[in-house]
Amino acid sequence: MMDHSLAPEPRPGRNCPLSYRYAPVDLSHAAELEARTLFVVGGLYGNGPALASILKRTTGEREPVTLVFNGDFNWFNANAAGFVAVNEEVLRHAALRGNVETELAGDDDDAGCGCGYPDFVGDAEVERSNRIIERLRETARAFPGLRSRLGALPARLVARVRGVRIGVVHGDAESLAGWGFSQELLRERARREAAAAWFAAADVRVFASSHSCLPVMQALDTPRGRCVVANNGAAGMPNFSGLRHGLITRISASPAPDALYGTTVESVRVEALPVAYDHAAFEREFLATWPAGSPAHASYHRRIVAGPSYRSGDAIRLEMPIAA
Repeated sequence: MMDHSLAPEPRPGRNCPLSYRYAPVDLSHAAELEARTLFVVGGLYGNGPALASILKRTTGEREPVTLVFNGDFNWFNANAAGFVAVNEEVLRHAALRGNVETELAGDDDDAGCGCGYPDFVGDAEVERSNRIIERLRETARAFPGLRSRLGALPARLVARVRGVRIGVVHGDAESLAGWGFSQELLRERARREAAAAWFAAADVRVFASSHSCLPVMQALDTPRGRCVVANNGAAGMPNFSGLRHGLITRISASPAPDALYGTTVESVRVEALPVAYDHAAFEREFLATWPAGSPAHASYHRRIVAGPSYRSGDAIRLEMPIAA
């Protein structure tokens, strides 16, 4: 008989259900999407003005744009109108469920927000995130049809642009809420070595992710050749100190004139594209739902107004070999 007293206690917000797990080889199948130009939109966080800006930006491309929302497109939109508007638009496109959508679709609160926060994130922030998901789930319960659609979304997919295979995930190559593509962990040699192995197992040259909320573009010289982790950080929040735009990942044969930075993998450019949204409108919406004293205000308002303590140069790691 199993000794349940030895089972690990749930740590909401830090540990994740086994259902979040998969293997890199699970991405080695044929591509589900073929695109000429691919926009990967991670971490929209319910920002309606940013969503409008991204949709408008697609019209400025010379070739058709395929949009993939790779999770956490909900977060601040805890009012009914914002919840419906964001989800109905996102679900018109290819989409993955992030930990937020996964937890919204269910009622088990053992995982909390499902963020899988590592130890370098403080307990107070973890607890606030758990409180945010509780409020957002209450809003979602009024829309069972949308909840069902969110729960049915895949956790990963493979796209192909000009013959280059791209693994699109929310977290990393092993977990929906993994932090293996975060800027913090990719500073470690062992983590870069693990990432190189993930590229080989998944048979991809690019991993496009978000989840960890700060961007990084990490090039790795692997036995397969040059491979790139493109973590866009957040489409719906500022990513750099003193700047108020979001970021998305653009993958295409031709460069974008407004890209902040990027690199080449075989026949395609992998770039960080700014999302210049109506900041005043977003802040009004945010404060109407999350005023001072609320958990989201405590965790995010400073970043929304002034950006994080992070600069674009911190995100660009295009010449770092695995063994550096």
